[in-house]
Amino acid sequence: MKTILSVLFGVFILSSCNSSSNNDAALKEKQRTVDSMQAIITKQAVIDSMRNVAAEKEEKNKIEEDNNKQAVANSNVVQESPQAAPRKKKWNNAAKGAVIGAGSGAIAGALIGKHDRAKGALVGSIVGGGVGVGTGLVADGVKKKKNRGN
Repeated sequence: MKTILSVLFGVFILSSCNSSSNNDAALKEKQRTVDSMQAIITKQAVIDSMRNVAAEKEEKNKIEEDNNKQAVANSNVVQESPQAAPRKKKWNNAAKGAVIGAGSGAIAGALIGKHDRAKGALVGSIVGGGVGVGTGLVADGVKKKKNRGN
């Protein structure tokens, strides 16, 4: 009877040791499952954040597109009504000649004037401005004659 009890006790101990190794294996398997689920959750979080960034970019592009369409529509409105923006008047040749002549005359007068450069620049600008106005008036006259011929 002692032998039978000893054998049964031995089998019980061996089976309980074997059971703990099965428990360790089961725990390791559960841990692997948890780790893989955490990896999947992390990957999903990255994918979600990428989708959010893409959605924000798409929204920005849509807003820019709408703004561009609105700007084009506004520019078309301006182009359709020529009276909306008055044209700037161009300088005539006499005014251009006066400015160019006065500037170049002032520089020449300052360089030529030996004793008083300021006085030379003043005289040069007056003379250069007068010559520039005369030249510009001649050019305007030629332009008017050309336009009348057409």
